[in-house]
Amino acid sequence: MKLTFNFSPREIVSELDRYIIGQQDAKRAVAIALRNRWRRQQLPADLRDELMPKNILLVGPTGVGKTAISRRLARLAGAPFIKVEVTKFTEIGYVGRNVEQIIRDLVDVAINIVRESRRDEVREQASINAEERILDALVGKTATSNTREVFRKKLRDGEISDKEIDIEVADTSSDISNFDIPGGASVGILNLSELFSKVMGSGRKKKIRMSVQKCYPELMRDESDRLIDMDTVHRDSIQMVENYGIVFLDEFDKIVARDSGNGIGVSREGVQRDLLPLVEGSSVSTKYGSINTDHILFIASGAFHVSRPADLLPEIQGRFPVRVHLKSLNKSDFRLILTDTESNLILQYKELMKTEGIILDFTEDSIDALADVAVNLNSTVGDIGARRLQTVMERVLEDISFSASDLQEKTVVIDAEYVRLHIGDFPSETDMYHFIL
Repeated sequence: MKLTFNFSPREIVSELDRYIIGQQDAKRAVAIALRNRWRRQQLPADLRDELMPKNILLVGPTGVGKTAISRRLARLAGAPFIKVEVTKFTEIGYVGRNVEQIIRDLVDVAINIVRESRRDEVREQASINAEERILDALVGKTATSNTREVFRKKLRDGEISDKEIDIEVADTSSDISNFDIPGGASVGILNLSELFSKVMGSGRKKKIRMSVQKCYPELMRDESDRLIDMDTVHRDSIQMVENYGIVFLDEFDKIVARDSGNGIGVSREGVQRDLLPLVEGSSVSTKYGSINTDHILFIASGAFHVSRPADLLPEIQGRFPVRVHLKSLNKSDFRLILTDTESNLILQYKELMKTEGIILDFTEDSIDALADVAVNLNSTVGDIGARRLQTVMERVLEDISFSASDLQEKTVVIDAEYVRLHIGDFPSETDMYHFIL
């Protein structure tokens, strides 16, 4: 399955600018990496296999856009994307999840993407089939064509939407759960739920009773899946993961080995060694087939406050040739985040209060005041980047949010004075606890 994505790096950066303020170096790096995926597909097959992705290491404090850039990039490309915290994984042989599970989870993401795409392709036929099954439940399969047409018109006009009917749909539940053996020993062990489903037949049904309106989506999904060849979906998903998959490794600095005397450093180094085959290219066994990781793009991120990228294993460092340092946010950045990004915080709160009939009017000086407070708190309490704005906004609008349904005055002006009244110019040390996350 090929992606139709064909944006230039400049267009990719422009798209990212709609949601993320600043960090142009990081945006350029991921834009080039994504464009290189398209370029690779234009090459002859023999050369295409030789061109490896240039994995990226994003270094910067929390809340400056590392995860947001990668997530938006994946949405833009329509590629399978998974974000994992590497601290959740342990060295193979220890209790915990092993790193190969990352690829298995990525395959599941790809299957959902491909399956939804296939459902869209058969939606028209599935809709026809679903309608016929509803009519069968309403009037029976032996009803005359005239009777069916009368009820078909009522169905389409919504006259019988609340009528309850009994329908049969595929039973996707499993009586036998998958075994997950600690330490990754489950690799290669037969999935018992699959075995039982094959022995008992994949055509298990269950009867459900619900209204016509509610059963239509169930029947649409059931009919769509009947029309889809899942073997093809699995093959296309594997191809999609191998050629377009993106893995975001968060908290990458936390697996740097440090001499602590309790063996934790050894385990952290073990996770790095286990990650190495995935990043440099290897085969991972899944229940859908073997996945080659040669061309999966890995983007790692970490704050590296108490360690440095140079403290990583040399082999790992070499597999992340593109290194980008992200900058801390300043007042100008906070101001733009509040006003210029799509679905910005101010817009969100305005729309939220509109549901209560309240109109929030933020003045220019109030935006400056909010940005000042966020910068001050980040410099005194702890730098959590753009996430600080959510804490500040909640504090400023707490009274309005609580009493919105009782307010007589439906227009509330938020100016700098209002912000200072609810927070103060610079919160005193005794008030800091309100803003500590």
